[in-house]
Amino acid sequence: MKTRIMIDIETLGQHAGSVVLAIGAVKFGDGQILDEFYTRVDAESCVKAGLKVDADTVMWWMRQADAPRLEIAQGGVDLGDALASFADWVDDPDSEVWGNGASFDNALLAEAYRAAEIKAPWKYWNDRCYRKVKNLYRDVQMVREGEHHNALDDARDQARHLMSIFETMA
Repeated sequence: MKTRIMIDIETLGQHAGSVVLAIGAVKFGDGQILDEFYTRVDAESCVKAGLKVDADTVMWWMRQADAPRLEIAQGGVDLGDALASFADWVDDPDSEVWGNGASFDNALLAEAYRAAEIKAPWKYWNDRCYRKVKNLYRDVQMVREGEHHNALDDARDQARHLMSIFETMA
């Protein structure tokens, strides 16, 4: 079975080329979370790599709950180091990489890899869109167990939801 990875990122923008603040990911299968990855990313290192800040997204963050806002405000590691660590964790370029929207998580993270001049650790044809699947199976309810807008908590919740959807498809 192919490795399946659900990613969730927190950003300062809504489009490819935006600053990445946190990367959360889980490997999942057989109804369980198999492994986890989380890192905060230094926003200044993203800007130095050419990624952009969107003022509307900054204002959106200011209206969010304290816990996720304070989590990303702690700062993080250099963009290149974060991306290299994530690539090491992915380990298998044939992994299916799921994100919440065909044009969001995977696309923004792939653009961050391009900006940092590092090869993305998955093949583009293994991009998967969780948003499309969840919208096709609206009757399967998502159960939130973590803090909304925490990249790792969101990745866990999304992976569990997707596995529940897969169970209904079997």
